Amino acid sequence: MSRIKIIPAIDTIKGRCVRLTKGDYDTEKVYSEDPLQVAKGFEELGITRLHLVDLEGAKSGHICNSEVLRRVASGTNLKIDFGGGVKSDEDIELAFQCGANQVTGGSIAVSNPELFEKWMEKYGSEKMILGADVRNEMVSISGWKEDSDYHLFKFLDNYQKKGVKTVICTDISKDGMLQGPAVELYQSVMKEFPNLELVASGGVSNIEDVRILNEIGCWGVIIGKAIYEKRIDMNELVNEFIL
Repeated sequence: MSRIKIIPAIDTIKGRCVRLTKGDYDTEKVYSEDPLQVAKGFEELGITRLHLVDLEGAKSGHICNSEVLRRVASGTNLKIDFGGGVKSDEDIELAFQCGANQVTGGSIAVSNPELFEKWMEKYGSEKMILGADVRNEMVSISGWKEDSDYHLFKFLDNYQKKGVKTVICTDISKDGMLQGPAVELYQSVMKEFPNLELVASGGVSNIEDVRILNEIGCWGVIIGKAIYEKRIDMNELVNEFIL
C-alpha cells in the first residue's frame, strides 16, 4: 500500500496565516504574519505539497490573496494546490500565473459546472481538483455559508464521469475541531468511488488520525490546526510518511 500524501494547509486572510473553526470567520486565529516563512519551514522538513487557501477569496467570490500565492510559489519548490475565490477565467489564469500547480474548485463546480468543465478541458483534468465541502452529506458552497441541494455521491459521480481524478473532501462539522476526521464518510466514498484520489480534510488532531486515514486508503490528507497547535510532531510525521 502506498503511503498517504501529507499536505499541510496554509489559510490566508489579509496576507496572514490563519485558521478558522468550522469555517466561521469570527473564529479567526492568526498563526503567522508571513505565510512564506511557514511554507519554507514545511519544505525544510521534507514536505513537498501545500494546500493554500484564500479565505477572503472564498467569502468575496474572487481571489484576494494572489500575492501570497506568488511569494510562496516563487520562494519554495512546493507543489501548491490553490483554492478560494476562483470564480472566473481571470481568477484561474491569475492563480496559474502566480504559480499554482493545481486549482481546487468547490463552489464553482456546483454553481457553474459548465465553467468548471471548460477549465478541465483547457488546463487538463490533472490540473483541477474537485473540492467537496460537506455538511450532513450535502455539498456546501460560498465559503461554507450555504448548503446546496447536491448530495455528495451524486456530485462525485457526476464529475468522475467528466474526468475528475482528485477530490478534497472536507466534513465541515470536523474542520478545526481537532476531534478526529470523518473516517466513516471517507470509507463510504472510497467504496463507492475506488478510482478517485481522495484527499481527507478536516478534524485531524494527531498522528494516529493520519495513520488511520492511511490504513483505510486515503490518497492524501490535509492538516492544518493540528500542526499550528503543535498536536502533531512534524518530524515524526515526515519520518513515517515521507522519508
